[in-house]
Amino acid sequence: MNLTVFRKHLSDNRRGFVGWALAITAIAAMYSSMWPVMGRNSSLATAIDSFPTAMRDAFHLQDYGTAAGYFGSTVFGLLVPILLVVFAVGAGTKAIAGDEEAGLLDLALAHPVRRVRLATSRWLAVLAAIVLVGAVLLVVELALRVPAKFAAISMANLAAMTVQLVLFGCCFASIAFGIGACTGRRTYAIVGGAYATVVSYLADSFLPQIKGLHWIQSYSPFHWYLGGDPLQNGLQWTHCALLVALSLCCAAIGIRGFDRRDVSLGS
Repeated sequence: MNLTVFRKHLSDNRRGFVGWALAITAIAAMYSSMWPVMGRNSSLATAIDSFPTAMRDAFHLQDYGTAAGYFGSTVFGLLVPILLVVFAVGAGTKAIAGDEEAGLLDLALAHPVRRVRLATSRWLAVLAAIVLVGAVLLVVELALRVPAKFAAISMANLAAMTVQLVLFGCCFASIAFGIGACTGRRTYAIVGGAYATVVSYLADSFLPQIKGLHWIQSYSPFHWYLGGDPLQNGLQWTHCALLVALSLCCAAIGIRGFDRRDVSLGS
């Protein structure tokens, strides 16, 4: 890794990175603060408990009346991870393909730094930004834990859930980064990242409800992120390893492709 490239990429994109961190945390805090209204005895929780089992499984609405169930289906279940994926795919795309199409990559390549180190440093800068999002989110959730009355979720389990959220975001950032670095096309990276997100979500939620397709859930990054109920059972080491492995594979393919192909320079 080249520290100069790493710091430069973080510095150039700091406003966007910090803005996304604050926006995602604000959404999470809003839903977290609503937990006292959505408790076990609320009419909404009772209504959700009456939904068909398949529907509750598809939308991760199991045990909605408990703190872990509520946070697993709202804060960490859909909106926050989807927003993080949007940010991650955008950041992963811009790291190579976005700047290449905008004509901003030629200045970086003009410096005496190998392509592999340049791409690796920018990829790691994107991952660092996602870690920033997770750190801010965790600090706010821990601060709200007692006032918003979800102390039933331990600090360790909140940290475990946040770690898996960060790895989940890094996974999709790496997918978009890999496609963009290989092709140099921003559109391909965004479409590829979006397609992977949709397929992964369907494989975790709706497709397993079809008879004979339950096995597909085991191959979904969404399942690696949420499966095993980290808010109740702590860090899921196997799922974390799968997210890390996929991230490394996608990044390695992208870096190798970037090192071997012709790069379009200039606007």
